[in-house]
Amino acid sequence: MRVSLKDVASHAGVSIKTVSNVVNDQPHVTPAMRARVQKSIDELGYRPNLTARHLRKGRTGIVALALPELGNPYFAELAAEVVDAAAEHDYTVLLDHTGGRRDQETLVCQGFRSRVIDGLILSPIELEADDLRERAPVPLVLLGEREYDLPYDHISIDNVAAAREAVRHLISLGRRDIAFLGARRGRSQPAHLRLRGWREELDAAGLVADGRLVAATDGWGHADGAAAMARLLDAGHRLDAVFAYNDLTAIGALRVLSERGLRVPEDVAVVGFDDVVEGRFGAVTLTSVSPDKASIARMAVESVLSQLDGAPRQQARRIHAGYTLVHRESTLGND
Repeated sequence: MRVSLKDVASHAGVSIKTVSNVVNDQPHVTPAMRARVQKSIDELGYRPNLTARHLRKGRTGIVALALPELGNPYFAELAAEVVDAAAEHDYTVLLDHTGGRRDQETLVCQGFRSRVIDGLILSPIELEADDLRERAPVPLVLLGEREYDLPYDHISIDNVAAAREAVRHLISLGRRDIAFLGARRGRSQPAHLRLRGWREELDAAGLVADGRLVAATDGWGHADGAAAMARLLDAGHRLDAVFAYNDLTAIGALRVLSERGLRVPEDVAVVGFDDVVEGRFGAVTLTSVSPDKASIARMAVESVLSQLDGAPRQQARRIHAGYTLVHRESTLGND
């Protein structure tokens, strides 16, 4: 049997309006009255009708999240964080998989779901600025490293600084011949930024940023990392460390290093990027740059909701979320 506002009001001995004020978190309720009503809500197991609440505000209660690679653990973990962050505001998340293709990204941003969503959180790969100018009139938040000179909130981490910290860690361990695995053939701002961080930190340490130790890949999966690692080893270039574009390419590299009889980290130290769960449970656990996924998700959801509420904003914000470098066996060993 569904518990109604009337039931709660009767149980608490207050008016229905008072219960409604508490349920809708109105400010003009005394702490004592709020506690009294909340006690009745908890005892009766009342659950508000979220659909009706959103409809009263002219909203659907749904936010869309469009990501390029749901098969990539980083995006899967980020999606889970967005779902949790949205739930805290009684919102549901509609997930779209774009495959990083311009046609799909265009379809999403131009609003084929605009009648059923209140806002869009988008991680674009191929979209150009002109594509984003011709979009549906719903609140938009961008994730990732593609730079657009457009009036939309944009949330990312500082990829250059994070890459520099990863390379600095390797240098501090005495590594001098550090390869970069996962430079992208063609356009890819994240790869270029992380490669830039690799180069800047080597330069700052007075080391040679040897272009022969930069391995380009077509993608960023396990197989791409394995193939790139094999090419570097087959070329015979001396290397004692690898900084990989992401954890998946790093894990592929770890497999090849093991097959070739090279010890990690004794012979070759390896650092990844994204700190996905898989990297924590291999035969050699992976040192990795760990973006604050929960913070990215929370800020993205809050940006959408603040736009819906008409919060005044002078200009779009470029927001950097935090990150940490998590040290594990692939650089420190298991002693």
